[in-house]
Formats: sequence, C-alpha cells, structure tokens
Amino acid sequence: MRTLIVTAFVSLDGVMEAPGGEPGYRNSGWTFKDVPFDEAAYEIKGREQAETTALLLGRVSYEAFAPIWPTMDEFAEYNAMPRYVVSRTLEQDDARWPATILRSVDDVAALKATDGGPIAVHGSATLGASLADAGLVDRYHLLVFPLLLGAGKRLFSTADKDTTKLRLVEHEAYPNGIQKQIFDVVR
Repeated sequence: MRTLIVTAFVSLDGVMEAPGGEPGYRNSGWTFKDVPFDEAAYEIKGREQAETTALLLGRVSYEAFAPIWPTMDEFAEYNAMPRYVVSRTLEQDDARWPATILRSVDDVAALKATDGGPIAVHGSATLGASLADAGLVDRYHLLVFPLLLGAGKRLFSTADKDTTKLRLVEHEAYPNGIQKQIFDVVR
C-alpha cells in the first residue's frame, strides 16, 4: 500500500487558496506578499520531491500547474515522475505535462493499493478534502502561515464525520512565523 500525502501551504484559519498568486482570490499571493521569505521554512518541499514517486492533483490545480511547472527547473523531480489527475470532466490531459486521468476516489484507492512509493497531493483543496473524507490520506505536510485570511478554499472539509486522530511526527517554527507540521493519520 502506497502512502498518500497531502501537502499544503495553509493559513492559521485553514485557507489554502491561491498561495502563489493565482487569480480570482482577493488575498492571492499571501505566501509571498504577507510573510517574509525564509529558505529554511521550505526545506520540506525539497525533501518531498526527493521522496515522492507520483503526483496526484485535482483538475483545477492540474490545469494551473500544467503550463508552468514543466518549465521550472526547481520542479525537475516532479516533472520526471508519473502524474495523475482526478476529474470527472477533464477529457484529455495537457500534452505539455502528461498525466493519467482518474475518475473517482475509488480510482485513487486502487492506485494507492499498487506497489510503489509515496504519492503527494499538491494544492487540490477539493480533492484533498474528498480523499480525507474517504479515509485515504496517510500523512499531512503542512506549512502553516501566521495569517488569518477569512474566506477561501479550506484544507479540510466541513463534512459531519467521525474524528480523525493525528500524530505529530515532525514540527519546527521559523523566525518568520511559519510552522512546519507533519502529521500521520492514526488508524
């Protein structure tokens, strides 16, 4: 069974929408414009690339990343690994950044049951919440920013469900106020 990791930049109040400047959100770009850069806080991102063996994205994140990530040298490992996009509506993948299209959470469960290393979910708020609600998430890699953003897409769903217990396995606080929090889901 492969490990499914949801990795996210998130505000203290749980918003993960448009951290890098994606259009259409009033606080867009909050990771860069509102918090001073500290390279040490992003160490986990390099480690994720080295340890991840596949990417899993929702359609919206895939369509945002596909024209950009293939041109970025800092994402060389991600660009070389298999990618999967979960969508009921996407008709074909983007030729610039090929991916296998999965149609459901059940398809993700089947992928997770295959041999191989960790699968990382980047961005993809709706997908991440659906995977968590289905009990498929094994670990969270969070960079929590010292901001309250109010409105926006949230990391966790508001579904009425049983408690999910987490175990903090790694954490660090940085001078700019960002906190790294890595949690394993307790089963």
